[in-house]
Amino acid sequence: MSTTGERFERAVAIMERLRAPGGCPWDREQTFDSIKPYTLEEAYEVIEAIDNRDWPELAGELGDLLLQVLFYAEMAKEQSSFSIDDVLDRLSTKLINRHPHVFGDVKADTSAEVKRNWEALKVEERKKREAEGNAAEATKKDKKDSILAGVSSAMPSLLEAYKLSSRAAQAGFDWPNIEGLFDKLKEETDELREQLNQFPPPGPRPQGRGMAGSGRTPVPESLQARLEDEVGDLFFVLVNIARYLSLDPESALRKTNRKFKRRFQWMEARLRESGRAADQATMEELESLWQQAKVEEKSA
Repeated sequence: MSTTGERFERAVAIMERLRAPGGCPWDREQTFDSIKPYTLEEAYEVIEAIDNRDWPELAGELGDLLLQVLFYAEMAKEQSSFSIDDVLDRLSTKLINRHPHVFGDVKADTSAEVKRNWEALKVEERKKREAEGNAAEATKKDKKDSILAGVSSAMPSLLEAYKLSSRAAQAGFDWPNIEGLFDKLKEETDELREQLNQFPPPGPRPQGRGMAGSGRTPVPESLQARLEDEVGDLFFVLVNIARYLSLDPESALRKTNRKFKRRFQWMEARLRESGRAADQATMEELESLWQQAKVEEKSA
């Protein structure tokens, strides 16, 4: 029976074969940039399998995610940048260094203490990397010294907002209690309402049915930018409320999306029974069906 190491080596060897001359034409054509979208897709499919508590599916999705790591590592080896061995060595070193309460003499009895130690170690690691960096990078020092350094702007915006506000909170830049957040939410809502006073008559209206954007009131570009800014501020406060409650905003919104989809599709099914589609029903009918869908869901 194969060991875990032997299974891993087999997967690495398969990836090497796919990229080698005479391997798979598609795999050989891929680059770091072309693979990026697949990495995001596979990560979301892992999350979906967890949300669905589909453990057999999760095993497969984790394999697909691991494939992304093997793919990047093989391409990096081909250009003599690093190899899968470097990836594994750095991972093992990082795990050991960041868990001195397990592999060293540091004491940490609670997860909160572990997290504080973890964040302090990450700061030290950043400082060490900077000290070892090229002198030509000195002009970027202020940016690198920021507590927000390392929060990637490539991640989903809700997650980025969560990470940014979490880092700022570690420096003490946070609300003293959740009531302060609700006050901030009201403040941002009021600011949005104030901007809406400048909205051209007859004011914001639903887009309506048919072609997207048809019948839309033209809005000055400057006002559109201010509205976008205020809506962004609202999202940021909501993300902070989630953080304050130790909730993942990305997961919370994803679950709400699924709930909306489930209920709307229930409505569509009821309408199909009468030979109609959703766009053939009145708003009153749709609202009534929506309430029924909520009741059905609770009784299921």
